[in-house]
Amino acid sequence: MNFLKKENFWEFLRYAVVGGIAALIDMGVNYAMLYIILGATGEDSWQVAVSVTAGFIVGLTVNFILSNIFVFRKSEQQKKGKTFKAFVIYVIVGVIGYGLTVGLTLLGTLVTGESGFLYLVLTCFVKCVVLVWNYIGRKILVYRGQ
Repeated sequence: MNFLKKENFWEFLRYAVVGGIAALIDMGVNYAMLYIILGATGEDSWQVAVSVTAGFIVGLTVNFILSNIFVFRKSEQQKKGKTFKAFVIYVIVGVIGYGLTVGLTLLGTLVTGESGFLYLVLTCFVKCVVLVWNYIGRKILVYRGQ
């Protein structure tokens, strides 16, 4: 499988756009859940955990649906991507991506600290690494590299 093909480049760009849309929805659900539905104030850690989880689940589901519509468009990919098993694998890849985000961010803050410009650079780097992981993992494991 050659990821450097022109068609894979455009597919990856579509995946990045879909990921951006799903991330915005994730953040919106997280915010709405935390402040509107749960009415969190101050240090409400259980509400934060619930709202982050809700945002992640909704964002991941939106990402799966939009990826099947706009990203992985070949007929063989469509056939493989619209099953319960594909969704489960999609979720597993996403959970690993979430773990990478947390782990790489924690590791990176040992070097950059937790605030300032270097932290911003770190989070951008981590987002790029996880975006590539999610795309390649899902392309190989869900859509069988088509």
